[in-house]
Amino acid sequence: MAPELPPTLYAWLTRGVSGFEWLEILVYLLIVTQLTIFSVTLYLHRSQAHRAVDFHPLLAHFFRFWSWLTTSMITREWAAIHRKHHAKCETEDDPHSPRIVGINAVMWKGVELYRAARADRPSIEKYGKGCPDDWIERHLYTAHPDWGPILMLVIDVALLGVIGVAVWAVQMLWIPFWAAGVVNGLGHWWGYRNTQTTDTSTNLTPWGVWIGGEELHNNHHAFPSSAKFALRRWEFDIGWVAIKTLEKLRLATVLRVAPTLDIRPNIALPDSETLRALLAHRFAAMTDYWRHVMRPALRAPADDGDDAPAKLPRRLRKGLADGGRWLDASARERLQAFVARRPQLATLVEFRARLATVLEERSTDAAASLQRLQAWCEQAEATGIRALQEFSARMKGYAIAVH
Repeated sequence: MAPELPPTLYAWLTRGVSGFEWLEILVYLLIVTQLTIFSVTLYLHRSQAHRAVDFHPLLAHFFRFWSWLTTSMITREWAAIHRKHHAKCETEDDPHSPRIVGINAVMWKGVELYRAARADRPSIEKYGKGCPDDWIERHLYTAHPDWGPILMLVIDVALLGVIGVAVWAVQMLWIPFWAAGVVNGLGHWWGYRNTQTTDTSTNLTPWGVWIGGEELHNNHHAFPSSAKFALRRWEFDIGWVAIKTLEKLRLATVLRVAPTLDIRPNIALPDSETLRALLAHRFAAMTDYWRHVMRPALRAPADDGDDAPAKLPRRLRKGLADGGRWLDASARERLQAFVARRPQLATLVEFRARLATVLEERSTDAAASLQRLQAWCEQAEATGIRALQEFSARMKGYAIAVH
């Protein structure tokens, strides 16, 4: 007959030194996983990768330590991989594009994709500049990344007993699933779009609460260097609430947020203010074009009297919104045939493509860029198409709001 465990040892194995009951264990799990989420979204993402916010050195180091403790991720590697994702988004060089490697691979093999990306040392060197490189980074965090999760396991078991192993396992899966899987995967696959960015990013929900505001992924791709992810009045970014709270405590300094677009009335020609606003809000301009010009035109019947909305599947409607960038050859042919039967819509598609070219140019000659924009407006208004004329008049009045 096996000897009974001493009461003290039995109590520790079942409840740890904390003595937590089940509800208290769940609260502990929620706290530690959300701390990890905030360490990733506030520190690794908004602060280190995009330089949108600075934190007090002690708080920044806590975030860095907690990331190492709960994920084994190295600040410079994470920032470099994320910066490369923005620089090479939806291309073969994107570290985790579901359009390239498939949604299942990103959702369920995000850790493998991350490991492959961190093994690309030239990219880490290229995109990882400006991240912490002090003694503790070199000799502990980078030199021994696996020590963090091992230490976390010891802490969980000491606090909670045997159940701490299960709690630790959930902690280790939290970021690979929610960040590497859901945000990187579903955030480029499913959801709604506020802005017509040149990638497939989507907002998963207007209420960014569970994963620190990262749910607002399309908003982030529209303004990567903004510390605030919410753009619409009805959107909520809990990460931004945390930043503003820390700012009041003098533990955070906001460096950049997305500029607000203003519309000036009665501007005869695009001017330097227009150009400046368009450089900041080029995706908003393309979104305006879709909402106020292209989408109403879809309600018009074809020359043979067919009902336009009933004949154009949702996928092809999205192709009209983004210029058919992500359509395959067969779908692109179907869309071109649809447009060809509607001369006015064909004109709108042509002007959309020309406007996208103007806005995506990276000319250092502001005067030349302004001339191209003015020419576009003059030619758009000369078409006689009312929606195009109204859009041109609205766009000429674009300006960065002064608060």
